[in-house]
Amino acid sequence: MTACPSDFVTAARDVVGGVLDPEMPQVTLADLGIVREVAEHGGRVDVTITPTYSGCPAMGAIRADIECTLHAAGFGDVTIRTALSPAWTTDWITETGREKLRAAGYSTPGAAPRCTDGPIPITLAPRRRTVACPVCGSTATRLDSEFGATPCKALYRCLDCREPFDHVKEI
Repeated sequence: MTACPSDFVTAARDVVGGVLDPEMPQVTLADLGIVREVAEHGGRVDVTITPTYSGCPAMGAIRADIECTLHAAGFGDVTIRTALSPAWTTDWITETGREKLRAAGYSTPGAAPRCTDGPIPITLAPRRRTVACPVCGSTATRLDSEFGATPCKALYRCLDCREPFDHVKEI
């Protein structure tokens, strides 16, 4: 039997989970699944997060936003740690997060690649995905660039309605 988290930890977890992602402010850190743990040690809030990419340029902003939001909510001493293992996967995005991304015009990721025999092999051939347009729903889409506005997104265009859109990559 596990103990229930304290009111302190529950409140801190709610605050941290509600922080918006700086690159996709339609979703929270909890929606993205990057909040790994919120704990209390001697009155200090310890937060562990996992970046969507190991070199994610938004991590500094995410750490600062978590710390500022916790301080504004009355939590004084805050420590933020980064955990790289296990690596974050798009499978950690909640269904609520996926719904928010779709509502904001993003194409959401499918299932992340799986490999049970070790690392996922890297191929140099272009990646083929079936991506539905978030505007009209058509799967007649074209990859314009594997790299969108941020490293975690690819730029697509719908061949039916002609609208460009970001697709959150499966990782």
